[in-house]
Amino acid sequence: MKVLARRFNIYLALVFLLGLACGCQTSKQEKEVGALRVHIEVSPDPAGTSLNISMLRSDPVLITIKREPILTEANIVMAKVIDARGGFAIEIKFDENGTWFLEQYSAANPGRHFVIFGQWSEKVVDGRWLAAPLITHRIADGVLAFTPDCSREEADQLVPGLNNVAKKIHKSDLK
Repeated sequence: MKVLARRFNIYLALVFLLGLACGCQTSKQEKEVGALRVHIEVSPDPAGTSLNISMLRSDPVLITIKREPILTEANIVMAKVIDARGGFAIEIKFDENGTWFLEQYSAANPGRHFVIFGQWSEKVVDGRWLAAPLITHRIADGVLAFTPDCSREEADQLVPGLNNVAKKIHKSDLK
């Protein structure tokens, strides 16, 4: 009888330790946060509504953007890293309002760029201008895909953070 009690205690201890290990890993992923700002390229404005930024780390290019973003992480429903030719891309699915804004701005600004800023942690140094995809057509489906100027590891931190923020925002919208 004593043998069974010891075996039971060992099994119980192992289950408890496995539960702690799994619980810690899950809570860390759920705590990750991310930010995403989509700006539109504009002509320089002396009134102060535009901002000059430097894009791309390897071969910097100056772009003038509208100071206020047209879309943020508050408009995101889902983000994911996808495999693309020669590497990877980030695909962002926007909510109803975000889809409407994306369609309006893409239809009204062909030949200009969406300029995307991303931040993959609460540290300011973990954020930068990621991409400036050219607007070639009207985007009506609410999905924006772009090849970011970041490592795969940074993208793998950004996307779960964006999804966590999106879940929190849309959960509070339902209440």
